[in-house]
This record gives sequence, structure tokens and C-alpha cells, in this order.
Amino acid sequence: MKPAPVYEHCIAETAAMRFALLLLPWLELFTLIELGIHTSALTAMAYVVVTVFLGLLILQRQGRGMFEHLRQAQDGRILGPQLLIDDMSMGLAGLLLIFPGMISDVAALIVMIGPLRRRLLRAVQGPQSRPVLRERQAAEHETIEGDFRRLDDDDVP
Repeated sequence: MKPAPVYEHCIAETAAMRFALLLLPWLELFTLIELGIHTSALTAMAYVVVTVFLGLLILQRQGRGMFEHLRQAQDGRILGPQLLIDDMSMGLAGLLLIFPGMISDVAALIVMIGPLRRRLLRAVQGPQSRPVLRERQAAEHETIEGDFRRLDDDDVP
């Protein structure tokens, strides 16, 4: 029995994704070898060490920032899931920088640049609703004192 056309499309996409994932480490290795050929082996090794260090630094910084944002979300002082998505995308950028190779580093730069990241996210997910601010807590409201009278009470005979 032949599978439905929809499933054939999914099978083809899955096969292409598997092939790309198998090909990626070899392409990353090729880019590092080419960097070593055009500059020097020491430069290529220094490039890998620096990008790993930057990736670890970004992961550490974003980990702390994400916990701070989660705490603020519990207090009701934060907008919503957009900030969490930004934190997670910076974490992904840090992981991509740790992975040695220039292709993953370019992908990390795309993820790190906010407008490109948001445009890519909109293209993948489609339009999203805007986050709404929660109401302020009662202690933050300002009370204005004064006198008033209803105008419609004066009209009653």
C-alpha cells in the first residue's frame, strides 16, 4: 500500500533533515580547515578557543538573567513570554558558539541579533499576539483626594 502524499512529503523532509545533520559536522570541520589554510593553524585554534569562551560567557550571563526574569514574572513586573524567548534564544546562541565551526557561529550571530531573531521567529511561527501588562499592585496606585458631587442628582425633582 502506498502512503498518502502528505506522509511522503514528511518523509522527504525528515530524510533531508537527517542528511543535513549528518553533513553539518563535516562542513564545520571543512570551514575550520579552510580558516587554518588561509591564516594559520594557530589562528584557527585560537578562533575555536575564543568562541568557546564567548559561548560559555553568554550561557552564564543568560542563565542568571533568565532566573531574574522568572522571579520578576512571579512578582507580576514583567511583560510575558517574549522575554523568556529572548533569554532562551541567547542561550541557544551560546550553545552554537561553543560548537566549533564557522557555520554554527554565523547561526549564533543571527540568533543574537534581536531584529533578525524576531523576524526569523515570526517567519517560523506566524503572527503572535502582543503581550499585555498585568495590573499594578494596590501599593503602587496613587490616591487622589477631593470632593465630588453627581450632576444627575441635581436634576431629580
